[in-house]
Amino acid sequence: MAKIGAKKTTGWKATISVAMANYIEAGSIIAAASSLTMWQAYLHLDNIAVGLLSALSANAFGAAVGALFGGYLCDKYGRKFIYTYDLLAYMLGVLLIAVSVNFPMLLVGTIITGIAVGAGVPASWTYIAEEAPADKRAAHVGTAQLAWSTGPAITFLLAVLLAPLGLLGSRIIFIHLLIIAFITWYIRQGLSESAIWKEGKEREAREGNGNNKGVLKTLLSLRPNREALFLLIGIYLFWNLTAGAMGYFMPYIYQNVGGLTGTQANLLQVLLWSLTVATTYFVFMKLGDKFSRRSLFGIGAVMGIAAWLILTFTGMNWFSLFAFVILWGSAAGFGAQAFYGLWASELFPTKYRAGAQGIMYFLVRLGIAIWSFILPTVMDKLGFKTAGIVMLIFLAIHCVIGILLAPNTNGKTLKQIEEERFGKSKEFKGKAV
Repeated sequence: MAKIGAKKTTGWKATISVAMANYIEAGSIIAAASSLTMWQAYLHLDNIAVGLLSALSANAFGAAVGALFGGYLCDKYGRKFIYTYDLLAYMLGVLLIAVSVNFPMLLVGTIITGIAVGAGVPASWTYIAEEAPADKRAAHVGTAQLAWSTGPAITFLLAVLLAPLGLLGSRIIFIHLLIIAFITWYIRQGLSESAIWKEGKEREAREGNGNNKGVLKTLLSLRPNREALFLLIGIYLFWNLTAGAMGYFMPYIYQNVGGLTGTQANLLQVLLWSLTVATTYFVFMKLGDKFSRRSLFGIGAVMGIAAWLILTFTGMNWFSLFAFVILWGSAAGFGAQAFYGLWASELFPTKYRAGAQGIMYFLVRLGIAIWSFILPTVMDKLGFKTAGIVMLIFLAIHCVIGILLAPNTNGKTLKQIEEERFGKSKEFKGKAV
């Protein structure tokens, strides 16, 4: 299947084709978010059903399960293995959503889509980091964040343009994702396997230590791994408890709390994600390999907190909405997700790099699933202000952890980072770089 005639995919073309996993994932989340009110009206969904769709989606538990298995398979069979199959499942899921006429169809399509995109995310960040030059790793990993930001910007714009068609417009958006997925899948068939992963597997075969069991035990038993887990889960989970809920519910909040029309809500999101695209490129990709990553992370984290302070305590008027969109949209381009993708690929050995990411991604998305399930009820019973205060607490925690524990990895090869972190650990058995 992998040799169906696609030309060999290398260099930036390879990076972009792999990064498209993030466009597809984010596009799926936003396609669902921008149509949530319409699906709710069409299928007469209550808060429980809305929460269930969010909790099992590409934004939460569906992606969590996919990442857990995808990360393991990625380390065992190779990065390219995932790219041969994940988007086939994805295309089935979005097609099922696009033609849904009842809640079970919509729910099953949502689950399949979530699992498929989750499987591709650890492989995406891992492959890009392993193939990138040491002095340009942030620039290359940033391509995944750029794709993540471009997906929502385009999807929300399509939602505005297709708004007159109602739910049919939403169905067309999912078809657009299916087409993008097919093109991406075809291009990926020309990818070469990660050179670092191949070298590691060859070394394991020579030394007879190719057993991949016990990744979780290894992660918890070695101090460098525990430190990395605390940093990465700390920044990504608590940031995502806010950002993940936003990704799915923000248009819903704009309309049901702020009183905006669907078109106004989607246009605000177009502006927000366009700013994220800009700062991903001009800040993270351009400066992430040259300047202090701790400082860049800290600036983004503080801007995100300021955005939610405004939205929570000043009410939803046009001034506060624009201030929120500008601050949050700009900060997200060089915020927790961009640095998580970079640091998660740097701080673990090749032997279980993707598996570690899969476990972390599972835990993070599980947290989002729980929060997404109860958030509609929290807003309905306690009000948006209470939900906003909780979001601020999440952001404050991630900010402190990131600023205190940000690693200094600029310009170092993955082998150098591994030797610095694990060279003195007698327990370390992951000899593959």
